[in-house]
Amino acid sequence: MQTTAETGPDDDPIDVTHLLDDPYTGYAALRDAGPVHRIAGPDGHPAWLVTRYEDVRRGLSDPRLSLDKRHAHGGYRGFSLPPALDANLLNMDPPDHTRVRRLVAKAFTPARVEKLREPVRRLADGLLDAVQDAGRTDLMESYAGPLPIVVICDLLGVPERDRPDFRSWTDALITPDPARPEQAKEAVVAMMRYYTGLIAAKRIAPGDDLLSDLIMARDGGADGGGTDAGAGPEGAGDRLTEDELTSLAFLLLFAGYENTVHLIGNSVLALLDHPERLTALRADPAELSGAVEEFARYDGPVPLAIRRFPLEDIEIGGVRVPAGGTVLLSLASANRDPDRFPGAGTLDPGRDAGGHLMFGHGIHYCLGAALGRMETETALTALISRFPGLRLDVPRAALRHRRTLRARGLISLPVAW
Repeated sequence: MQTTAETGPDDDPIDVTHLLDDPYTGYAALRDAGPVHRIAGPDGHPAWLVTRYEDVRRGLSDPRLSLDKRHAHGGYRGFSLPPALDANLLNMDPPDHTRVRRLVAKAFTPARVEKLREPVRRLADGLLDAVQDAGRTDLMESYAGPLPIVVICDLLGVPERDRPDFRSWTDALITPDPARPEQAKEAVVAMMRYYTGLIAAKRIAPGDDLLSDLIMARDGGADGGGTDAGAGPEGAGDRLTEDELTSLAFLLLFAGYENTVHLIGNSVLALLDHPERLTALRADPAELSGAVEEFARYDGPVPLAIRRFPLEDIEIGGVRVPAGGTVLLSLASANRDPDRFPGAGTLDPGRDAGGHLMFGHGIHYCLGAALGRMETETALTALISRFPGLRLDVPRAALRHRRTLRARGLISLPVAW
């Protein structure tokens, strides 16, 4: 395998499809071979993959690496979304990123998230009540999936009757069915139609929820003020454009659901794979708060940070990456880098996992990190205290992960107790 130190932009990208089936062995080989590799990205277009912790951490906060797709010169660009869904924080640099993030960040402060802990615990207990007598369940279907979608939909004010659609839409985007190439486009159209209708409904009848607050900021309420001249990139105010409002609703629901679902699922599997760790945490559940950081490091749901585009020719790990190329910072590889985390391939809930990069680093640090941590800790606490005999209900080899470089999550997790 050649590293990018030995290749140029005209050489063929290396194939990394082996990462779909055995990511951590593959990333270890890539780290050993070189710090940066020119690969075929998730859609087959070329990209530059960064594998080592220090390089990834620096890249996450490097202002020369833009998230704005207007700076892309070919290569992998991420999801193909209409403008009304693409004007979100994952495609923004300052000052627009600063303006939009400031409007929504107050809903995700640690203090506000902590107030949700008891309602989330009641939700978790209710979901477990529903399956307890059966003695077995698919944990992704009955627990890890429903819990985050209820939490984020409650926060945003999405009516309960509409919530079942979100899982199918996000699944279609994250793991499209090769036999149905039109499925992802259909999901995007459906999401656009839904968000447009939901925003219109809340304009008429606002509620006590985050989306209503954002609509007020967009339309000139307490946080906005002024006229449309103060909105968006060309204005001086803290207003949202209409596309930014729709895109923000999309991003909060999409990321707030998908990432937490798989952090819960991956964490449960890690404990089932290490029964001695499960026994220790059941005996001392107060340790779960720190253990969640280790679960996020060990097998997080986000293998790659959002793609970035150099504003100029830059050097990463001694490798020249041209302006406009696509840079993929591997969070999964960085979090298993033994130079940063000794014994990185070992699950150790007592480890100081501080500094892991699952939630990112710098100004693009995950807005919902505190919420995702709390939901995962609460879900695990409820689960392991309720079912002391928790075990896999299928052979370990029968479990399947989604085959995508964009997300790391289980398709199903059958368990019994």
